[in-house]
Amino acid sequence: MPRTLALLLTLLSCLAGSGSVQAAAFSIAFHYGATLPADGLRAHDIVVVEPEHGHAPGALGPDTELFAYVSVGEVHPQRVYLADIPAALKRQTNADWGSVVIDVSQPAWADFMVERIVGPLWQRGYRGFFLDTLDSYRLLADVDPAAAQRGLEQLIATLAARYPGIRLILNRGFELLPAVHTQVFAVAAESVHRGWQAGTGRYIAVPEADRRWLLDRFDEVRRRYALPVIGIDYLPADALDDARALARRLLAEDIIPWIAEPSLTTLGTGAMEALPRRVLVVYDAAEASAVNYTNAHRYIEMPLNYLGYVADYLTADDPLPARLDPRVYAGIVTWMTGGIAQGARLHRWLQAQIDAGTRVAILDDFGFELGQHGATRLSLALAPPPQAPLKLSASDPIIGFEMTPRPRARTLLPITAAHPEAVPLAELTDAAGQRYHPAAIMPWGGYMLDAFAVTELPGVEGQSRWGADPFAFLQRALRLPPRPVPDPATASGRRLLMAHIDGDGFPSLGEFPGSPLAAQVLLDDVLKRYRFPHAMSVIEAEISPEGLYPAQATKLEGIARQMFALPHVEIASHTYSHPFKWRQVFDARDDDRAADYHLEIPGYTPTPEREILGSIDYIRNRLAPPGKPVRLLLWSGNAAPDAATLRLIEENDLLDMNGGNTTMSRRRPSVAAVSPIGVHQGPYFQPYAPIMNENVYTNDWTGPFYGFRDVIDTFRMTGKPRRLKPINLYYHTYSASKVAALKALHTVYDWVLTQPTQAVFPSDYIAMAHNFNTLSLARALDDPDTVHIRHADALRSLRLPPEFPAPDPRHSPGLAGWADGPDGRFATLAASRASLRPARQAAPAPYFVSANARLTRWQRHTAGIDFALSGHTPLELTLSHPRRCQLQANGRTLAATGHDGQTHHYRLAATDAEFALRCPA
Repeated sequence: MPRTLALLLTLLSCLAGSGSVQAAAFSIAFHYGATLPADGLRAHDIVVVEPEHGHAPGALGPDTELFAYVSVGEVHPQRVYLADIPAALKRQTNADWGSVVIDVSQPAWADFMVERIVGPLWQRGYRGFFLDTLDSYRLLADVDPAAAQRGLEQLIATLAARYPGIRLILNRGFELLPAVHTQVFAVAAESVHRGWQAGTGRYIAVPEADRRWLLDRFDEVRRRYALPVIGIDYLPADALDDARALARRLLAEDIIPWIAEPSLTTLGTGAMEALPRRVLVVYDAAEASAVNYTNAHRYIEMPLNYLGYVADYLTADDPLPARLDPRVYAGIVTWMTGGIAQGARLHRWLQAQIDAGTRVAILDDFGFELGQHGATRLSLALAPPPQAPLKLSASDPIIGFEMTPRPRARTLLPITAAHPEAVPLAELTDAAGQRYHPAAIMPWGGYMLDAFAVTELPGVEGQSRWGADPFAFLQRALRLPPRPVPDPATASGRRLLMAHIDGDGFPSLGEFPGSPLAAQVLLDDVLKRYRFPHAMSVIEAEISPEGLYPAQATKLEGIARQMFALPHVEIASHTYSHPFKWRQVFDARDDDRAADYHLEIPGYTPTPEREILGSIDYIRNRLAPPGKPVRLLLWSGNAAPDAATLRLIEENDLLDMNGGNTTMSRRRPSVAAVSPIGVHQGPYFQPYAPIMNENVYTNDWTGPFYGFRDVIDTFRMTGKPRRLKPINLYYHTYSASKVAALKALHTVYDWVLTQPTQAVFPSDYIAMAHNFNTLSLARALDDPDTVHIRHADALRSLRLPPEFPAPDPRHSPGLAGWADGPDGRFATLAASRASLRPARQAAPAPYFVSANARLTRWQRHTAGIDFALSGHTPLELTLSHPRRCQLQANGRTLAATGHDGQTHHYRLAATDAEFALRCPA
């Protein structure tokens, strides 16, 4: 459940008191739609929803609480409980809304509401309620207003008594407050400055007398009852600038704002506004059978992830949204490999988005014929077809990122950037002296065509190179500002380290004296030796008594039990029969292996249920120590399940990983060989293995068997100059079957252990990968310089680009500190919500730099800082503080092992400790 609003108010009041900015008590949104626009709504502390749509109270994460809308004085005819309301309570119909007006003066109505309306919602987990239509009794001519008010007062008192801790927001109901204000959390009212006339269908300015009356009531609520007030005003959904101005006006009047269209089914504007973290990627449906294999996913999503953005995919054939909300989407990227059947439709849609102010980045090909008119609309000019040879006569520094582009005259689109504000990134000159611009930054975004995007190297399988810097191009084309980036490659200021092992080869015999089982060698020579977090998996059909090797099953299961009993090993399944192809329909262009490959088990046809759920049940029942969880599935084969298979993972509360193809090394020196964090299949997300396994480095296990040593190059190249991935030691059991492969494993382990890392279980990383998609960045309308982070429940690391201002550790709640890295500062959060306020004073403050353990507690106070760390190996930590400060660990003074100015390093034999830093004045 989300934290209580009392804690929320304490946090935000501290934030308000830490500087000159007066913050709203909380940020609230109202959204009655069937689907919640999560990215926009997560910026708010409270979201009032229509509960009959089935929204779970925790649907938006730990830092946004859902309140249930409840109509008190009227009941809509679609409510399922309408027929059960006693006839004597149903008095007349509200002609404007078609709802039934209730006689709230009768005690029977309070009983009905408490038991039949609020009670079921309380059972579902709702703890906050927005009580609407409190004044509908005024529509009834024959009801005593005083009796109606007493009925409403009794209802509120009964709710507070029956459901301790309930939080009630009243929509108006000012006349009730003298009696019930102690049971009320906040008071709202509609149409403070702007209203909606349902009869005429028009937005109107509220008459001055009505506005003044309402402002006086709000002032009385604040002054007499010390309750926050909420103003709900109405404007069209596309009037974003006007909505922001109106919200700021309400904030200046000490009113918590919500500005939206009258149906409250689109994203409105409140005290807090989400910063966009999504980019819509449009690709050609004919390119591949699944998004996993498209150029857009393979090449452009990783740079988007690195910049902090989540990719949403549509094909050019899909229904395309009429409008993209700029608080959710930072722009559009298209990747077409040539003309497409829906090219004209795509062109019209892109132009409409550009006209609406959305930035567009076009890669490889426009996907449609420009024509003179289309080119002009995009500020481009058509030129005569080029005459070979072409010469790169001018270029921006981002060109030639990994290779010098080699465009061909016969495929070059003959265009130039014609707008005076356009910035050509490359200029080509042909034999006749004609100039062309194959890449440019335009007022509407930018484009990078053909060889200036990615080139597949001829004759070298799987080798590609970027002709221009994709990170810089996306930033410039989409006008992406420097902002904090959720970073699942880092924790507590250090690069993540994890290891996971696919169970393949568990029964193999090792090429060592006595021919021991590879699994036994792995247990004795690796898992017992390197005691940091691992995930170990088995293939059920390889080791069970009903599997392929029943004569060895007792010994194989015994080894598995010993592995799974190790405290630094978490348990995973690698399926029942190791399917290679996970999709029922598969395009041969995507992979060249047999579609039905899996272990040959007589009479068995693979099903996702047996492969996933069945294998996990087998491990739970036969191999796992009592009480140790079994929740992790490591995908086999092509690791490309479809949405229906991923649904099994979510419905059964499991975790999953594998897939991707990160192999950047000296043999593949390209960021094109670095995969994104994972892949979305419909509403489901599959985290990829950050780094690929030894099978890739040993040429599909054909040799050289020491080839896995090259993964060290991958670790280095994905760590600098950009930290793109964690250090992920990923291999199979069969690596312990050969002398050369085992030596390579030791070489890799030994190198890894020399690096400053924080070791985590793969399940921890998986949670961080998911949290990358849901973490929210926001700004308050009245404090645009401070970035607010919400829903950092698993991922507590943010990379701050060099251009992003250094935060003030004293006045940034939830921020512990930061470590300098190869591509910016790596900030560590101490809670799921935090605020980064730019430093405005020179006086330094102590802060956390890094540790090889998770920061589990952090409290800054006048006497110093109290904090706690929990890890898997003896503690190492670094703090920034004046030399006069003293650190205590578990109650004993701890001396620094070294220091560099304000930076002090410490070590401790324990893996968990409580610390107190004290700095005398």
